[in-house]
Amino acid sequence: MKLTHPLVVLDLETTGTWIEKDKIIEVAMIKCLPDGKREEYCKRVNPMIPIPKFISELLGIYDKDVEDKPPFSSIAPEITEFIADCDLAGFNVEKFDLPLLEREMYEAGHKFEWRFKKIYDVQKVYHLNERRDLTAAYNFYCQKHLENAHSALFDTKATLDILEKQVEKYGRGKDAIDVLLEFDYIESGDFYDPDRKFRWWNGKLYMMFGKYARRYSLQEVVQKDKGYLEWILSADFSQEVKTLVANALKGRYPTSK
Repeated sequence: MKLTHPLVVLDLETTGTWIEKDKIIEVAMIKCLPDGKREEYCKRVNPMIPIPKFISELLGIYDKDVEDKPPFSSIAPEITEFIADCDLAGFNVEKFDLPLLEREMYEAGHKFEWRFKKIYDVQKVYHLNERRDLTAAYNFYCQKHLENAHSALFDTKATLDILEKQVEKYGRGKDAIDVLLEFDYIESGDFYDPDRKFRWWNGKLYMMFGKYARRYSLQEVVQKDKGYLEWILSADFSQEVKTLVANALKGRYPTSK
């Protein structure tokens, strides 16, 4: 791979997937120089909040592993220096790593204007160049070519075959379909209700809509603007959301899972 400009490939491990609130617990970067030399940087960070249990189980990083590590603000100058005047690369970095890193850098008092840099996102290139449709999945899991694609019945049969193969492949010896539910833990497990109007973060629920979206916990909104919550009770929201809000106005809050 020929380079005309220094390139930093990076990855973050974090307390979750919420860009506006979750915290970095590990930063890894490799700087590739045009002359072929490489430099590595890898440090763990104390996020200053508890690491959720399922994140620790996924990453193998627990609160005790980072309790004596520096806060992100202490290493922000090092990161700024390491990536200065470099192009950037990573997997899904445009949608996740870079925006989250930008927020952490801002909170630490540093600018990180990554949008002015050249970005090479491996995931984007992969998704644009490799098929990710039902035919590709059928070939990958079942080692068969899908005949009569886009016939509803044939597509349904192929999907069932893939489902069975996924249970077999990812079930770790189990044959119950429920084993596949764990692969939705980030997408749905963080949300309180099916409509995704409220999301858990650090043991509290946050609104994902309206003027307080992503900014204040439900407890804080109760203190700031009860009238807004009372409006929710009369508006077009699910009964689950209305019950949550009604209980909050009475000082009753659900416990995080």
